[in-house]
Amino acid sequence: MDANVIQPVNTLHGQLQRGLGRAARKAAQTRGAGEFVYDCVRRDPRWDRQVESRSLYYARLVVDLELPVHPITEHLFDPADATDPDDWRASLAIDTLTDLVRLSRREAARPLRRYAEEGTHWFEALDALVSLGDPALVHGLGPVAAARCDDDDLHWLVDDPGNPVIRQWAVEHPAIADAVAKRRGSPPPRPREHHRPDGSDGDLLALAHQRSDASIEAIMELGRRRSPALFDLAEEVLPEGASRWRGVICRALREYSAEAVPRARQWASAGGPCADVGIMILSRHGTSQDVPLLLKAFSEDLANRCWGGAAGPIEGLGRLRAGAAVPLLKEAWIETEYAYLRPRLLTALLRTAPHTSETFAAEALWDCEDEARRIAAAAAPLTEDNRLRLRRLASCAAEEPGVVSVAVDRTET
Repeated sequence: MDANVIQPVNTLHGQLQRGLGRAARKAAQTRGAGEFVYDCVRRDPRWDRQVESRSLYYARLVVDLELPVHPITEHLFDPADATDPDDWRASLAIDTLTDLVRLSRREAARPLRRYAEEGTHWFEALDALVSLGDPALVHGLGPVAAARCDDDDLHWLVDDPGNPVIRQWAVEHPAIADAVAKRRGSPPPRPREHHRPDGSDGDLLALAHQRSDASIEAIMELGRRRSPALFDLAEEVLPEGASRWRGVICRALREYSAEAVPRARQWASAGGPCADVGIMILSRHGTSQDVPLLLKAFSEDLANRCWGGAAGPIEGLGRLRAGAAVPLLKEAWIETEYAYLRPRLLTALLRTAPHTSETFAAEALWDCEDEARRIAAAAAPLTEDNRLRLRRLASCAAEEPGVVSVAVDRTET
């Protein structure tokens, strides 16, 4: 199986790849579930690795299923580690081992130590060990850090000079002490100064057409003024496709509110290159009149597996409490390969179908995304099973503080 193949959602493997809570609950009763967990860690299934979470989800499964860590270790030290061009190859394994340590599986620190000494992506492992803040786990690694890290590496490694590991290494290694001193002595970054351009809307529009650095501020000033001229400029530029200028215009259009809705309706209704920007505006500022357009866009995104594009319609339909969207929201909850959508989906379901959404809130207590768990911790009905899960979240040393706080509040009610 190729690294990017996502299994069908009606299989446990496919559900584990998506980080669904139902899979975490089902795994303990399924023979062979551990092999699926290992496969997910080895072949990182995240649709967007920069924002999606999986490591704590898989680490909890390793604990719950009483799985050994050596298959994850074998992935780290496979000969492909030296030749695979994928910069993310080791990231999920490193993060999962790190969360296992936080879950009191301290033996998971051993492969991290070895990888910090020998692995291709050694800095990730070293940084992960430092983040645990336990000098006992990194005993003897100070010389490795001092020898392998250049100035840039050290700058990021000592990001928290108060970390007990960094404090100890700074005493023992002058290079690390110097990096800490530089970090502490660095002045805070100065806020970027924006010089708002003068002139009429016509002057700004002419400057925007020059496609120079000054055009960026001209476009942003048109947005701050909420000038109708920006709509005409958008109709010229957006058909060009992805470009620097498309991004600038989209940012400028975020300054608008209700006054952008009429033109956004035209764009969304007509289809074409301006349609997605029109949907973006309607998601934020549209009214119940715009539900059919948002539903159509959401349905098309779901059919085309355009997960990034679905975020806006989901938020808009939830904001407008569009009951007609509930079947699509439920379908997307199961199907999406982009776990980052599930907090948005849960919020929309809670607004559009508060009673039937209780089952989704209960499932989300086990979700891979911490924001989904936080929302669920506040909304899930206080059944015996949910109370038990909330107590576990509230006492988990590896859990995100926002989730812990909400879980503690619910367990005290």
